Amino acid sequence: MDARIAAEDDDVLSPMEPSQYHDHHQQRRVDSSYSQPLSAHRPPAASRRKHSLDYDHLFTDDSINPFSNPHLPPPLPPPHLSSNSSLTQDHAMSEFGDAPGALPEFIGRGGGAGIFKVPTRAAVHPSRPPSLELRPHPLRETQAKSFIRTIVSAAGSQLWAGLEDGVRYWDLEDVFEGWDGERFPCEVRRGDEESAPFRESCETPPALCLVADAASGLVWSGHKDGKIRSWRIEKKAPVGAKDFSPFREGLSWQAHRGPVLSIVITSYGDLWSGSENGIIKVWPWESIEKSLSLPKEERHMATLIVERSYVDLRNQVTVAGVCNLPAIDVKFLLSDNSRSMVWSGGPLSFALWDSRSKELLKVFGIDGLVETRIEASPMQDLYSEDEIRLKSVLSSKKEKPQGALGFFQRSRNALMGAADAVRRVAVKGAFGDRRAEAMAMSMDGTIWMGCTNGSVVQWDGNGTRLQEFQHHSSPIQCLCAFGTRLWVGYLNGIVQVMDLEGNLVGNWVAHSSPVIKMVAGGSYIFTLASHGGIRGWNLTSPGPLDGILQVELSSKKLSYTKLENLKILAGTWNVGQERASHDSLISWLGSAASEVDLVVVGLQEVEMGAGFLAMAAAKETVGLEGSANGLWWLTAIDKTLDEGISFVRIGSRQLAGLLVAAWVRKNLRPFVGDVDAAAVPCGFGRAIGNKGAVGLRMRVHDRIFCFVNCHFAAHLEAVGRRNADFDHVYRTMTFSRPSGSSSAIPLHQGVNTTGFQSSDGKPELAEADMVVFLGDFNYRLHGINYDEARDFVSQRCFDWLREKDQLRAEMKAGKVFQGMREGQIKFPPTYKFERNQAGLSGYDSSEKKRIPAWCDRILYRDSRSFSVAECSLECPVVSSILQYDACMDVTDSDHKPVRCIFRVEIAHVDELIRRKEFGEIIFRNKKVRSLFEELCNVPDTIVSTNNIILQNQDPSILRITNKSEKYKAMFEILCEGQCTTKDGGQASELVARGSFGFPHWLEVLPASGIIKPGQITEVSVCHEDFFTKEEFLDGVAQNWWCEDTRDNEAILLVNITGSCSTDSRRHRIRVRHCLSGSASSKMKGDSGGTQANLLHRSDFAHLSSTSDVVHDLSHMRCS
Repeated sequence: MDARIAAEDDDVLSPMEPSQYHDHHQQRRVDSSYSQPLSAHRPPAASRRKHSLDYDHLFTDDSINPFSNPHLPPPLPPPHLSSNSSLTQDHAMSEFGDAPGALPEFIGRGGGAGIFKVPTRAAVHPSRPPSLELRPHPLRETQAKSFIRTIVSAAGSQLWAGLEDGVRYWDLEDVFEGWDGERFPCEVRRGDEESAPFRESCETPPALCLVADAASGLVWSGHKDGKIRSWRIEKKAPVGAKDFSPFREGLSWQAHRGPVLSIVITSYGDLWSGSENGIIKVWPWESIEKSLSLPKEERHMATLIVERSYVDLRNQVTVAGVCNLPAIDVKFLLSDNSRSMVWSGGPLSFALWDSRSKELLKVFGIDGLVETRIEASPMQDLYSEDEIRLKSVLSSKKEKPQGALGFFQRSRNALMGAADAVRRVAVKGAFGDRRAEAMAMSMDGTIWMGCTNGSVVQWDGNGTRLQEFQHHSSPIQCLCAFGTRLWVGYLNGIVQVMDLEGNLVGNWVAHSSPVIKMVAGGSYIFTLASHGGIRGWNLTSPGPLDGILQVELSSKKLSYTKLENLKILAGTWNVGQERASHDSLISWLGSAASEVDLVVVGLQEVEMGAGFLAMAAAKETVGLEGSANGLWWLTAIDKTLDEGISFVRIGSRQLAGLLVAAWVRKNLRPFVGDVDAAAVPCGFGRAIGNKGAVGLRMRVHDRIFCFVNCHFAAHLEAVGRRNADFDHVYRTMTFSRPSGSSSAIPLHQGVNTTGFQSSDGKPELAEADMVVFLGDFNYRLHGINYDEARDFVSQRCFDWLREKDQLRAEMKAGKVFQGMREGQIKFPPTYKFERNQAGLSGYDSSEKKRIPAWCDRILYRDSRSFSVAECSLECPVVSSILQYDACMDVTDSDHKPVRCIFRVEIAHVDELIRRKEFGEIIFRNKKVRSLFEELCNVPDTIVSTNNIILQNQDPSILRITNKSEKYKAMFEILCEGQCTTKDGGQASELVARGSFGFPHWLEVLPASGIIKPGQITEVSVCHEDFFTKEEFLDGVAQNWWCEDTRDNEAILLVNITGSCSTDSRRHRIRVRHCLSGSASSKMKGDSGGTQANLLHRSDFAHLSSTSDVVHDLSHMRCS
């Protein structure tokens, strides 16, 4: 040990000296304590969590319960927390072994309160609604290059996901089946063994955005390589199908030179896409439709037709190199189908467009103020050389050198740009560092924006800021509006449900990592977490249905509980900057590793010295770690464990002289992952790693294990400093960096490694199912001199020596390692020895004659609150100590290596069986079905007419009446298709535009909305006799013409839904645009006296989902 380092450390930390020591030779053990108690309720120094572990069954005290639902029954205390008069705290602190072959254990006080309370688990999370586990949280190591980035609902019966290597979809009718069924005879990708069955595409570049088109039966995906690809919405595979190969893309084209960041289909069926630098392109439906109609043999021609047909909106609003649009990444594209508008924008600025004319209506900031922005168009970065050459030729024919005029124009632009910059600085001062992260539109026509400060901003359809709501401080990541509710997903994994007045309806912890996307599909709101897990929440949640589901699912927990058994070898050694011999490593690890499944090693003083510590601290500031000695130790242990044949190293972390690493047996490797690392320096004012801790955290059979290697303050009298070191490590250790290893699988560096704010403020170590502390804790023997200690050691009177152990005394007083357990010590003190001197005669014989001490220790805490508990989903990790000893024959260092073998029993959920049980309850339970049908009621409505004749410029009024006196009705108007009446009165085939969009000659306002009980809403339907159409080639207008839209017909579909269901009723309305002279003509199928705007009820049919609508519409013809 470097004496100078220790002395400097003493000087820096001198204000933390403990209370004065007294001689307590005759005092009983229960009264031996030499430090001040540390509060268990002090707020943590670091409250930001940075990990992606899924604490599926964690719940907290009622006082901090994030999910408030009066319909849920009060949770029952788990069996291991129930009162037991025969098991007192004093009894729990005694030394005993509760399993055959296990060593007696000592348990420290203070483990049942505050941050040291054992995290409570349950079979069904009582603090949130029961969820459909569509895709349980996969291990991060299995998701390399295949993380899910986004999801979208298609046809009401499928959920599509965009991955880093393609797309996939789940058929929602198959979510309760397993992979072993007849319909899914394929090999499952690792990490998706417990996922609901899905089909996957061939490999593509990362898919960044998705949009579904029910009319054409396609899903469009935007990719990182700048391409837009189409995918056919397939029907279910036939029973017994053997061909389950990846499906391939359909029509695709190069849309942008940069990534496609956003994509949307407007109310007129056109496809809009956004990319970097403010580029927005419109792909007309006419060109897409033409390309889709071509056979496969002409795919190249189909691609070329679409690729060259785009309209460049940024170029359209750029005049003389001046553009009002900000050159920012177009993160958002939102279609306001109610008003036929499109919202575009990024974190701070937004634009409002007319989706019919593609005219720019407004540019405004997050503060709601209209922006006057002058920016040069970055055309040279966005077009090919041929396009630039074409534009230069065209401009050269029209423009002449401007001379002084150009100078004044540039000056004006500079002044206006400076003024705009000043305004933005003022806005930032007023609104803080706020950015928009999500946008959604609700059925009442309002736009909702989620911000990084946790606020939700409400806008009207014209871009006017209305009001702001804030129910949480964590950054918002996504929004989803459905019916009369708005769902909000946060960075810390919380989901909140609000009504459209901004009132909070419910909130709960949905995932253990950020909720990055939400979408409504089937009867669920599906939430995607950054770690790749997908859960479905009932549309009625929070509500009375949750309580029934929770009780029923809890009653079936035995059917989906799985028990696993494994052994863990934990070893610690202060190597004193030495390198061990192969024989020493075999004695310490090799002999014991043959019977274990997981090996964790903690080393101290791998390398020391002032220069090395300074260099290590500098490397930490730039994210670097490791040393030559550290690499040597990892390689040496690899060889000792036969790494690569029997074991695989899964992670490591080095902080100066501290090193922790883990190896797992190959047959257990598929069940171990999400390995994260952490480091906490405690030396030199909590800045240098000569003292401190390094840790690894991992999921083993879906349970959280943490291993922390510590080196605390030295010297006999520094008890208080050692206690403070532990407290600092326990409260502040944050697993933010992926563990590094030469043989470990590379870990994902994206969203899954970013952290989030803890919802309850507890340290991360407090939330693990099992925590193992190992290392050189430096606690000494008190009240005894060197010679006395040597005599007791030689006589192996370890029971009496344990009474003098500082660590035992502090643990019994509840001042350190609160609630931790340690096996009975039956080996000699491991410090301090002369190097290369065997036997007990090797204790320090120098002038200092340091008193022998058990400095090197291994302690743990599992899921038990008391000592006796059976392994279950309520108490998922139960451990016992099979071996706890020191390798006294190893002489390479002044410390002896210590090892401990744990026998661990783990209970976890079989997600496949649990999902099947969930499905049985949903479809077979009479209470659930009855309540579900009541909550998912679709109100009765009346539409004023089913025939509209448009004869002049005056709009026709369509009235929709909600007959229900109790429930609100949501309406959405689509266009099934249009046709043209030919000479002779015959009509052409009914043709639908993208997403059942309106023809350009027809305007319907509003096209969606909410009708209160007993109320009537009016919808304006009008037309344009002659509509001007333009044809673009490579973004440049080539031709335009005026199209006669008279004698055109369209079939409107009015979809009526309830607040909590995707079930719908529909009304069909025939709209005909004809000449004034033919106004008296009757529409085919009408009675003789039926006129356009007579009030009578139209025919309607009941549909269970959007897929039924698509199927019904596909067989229609206009006649």
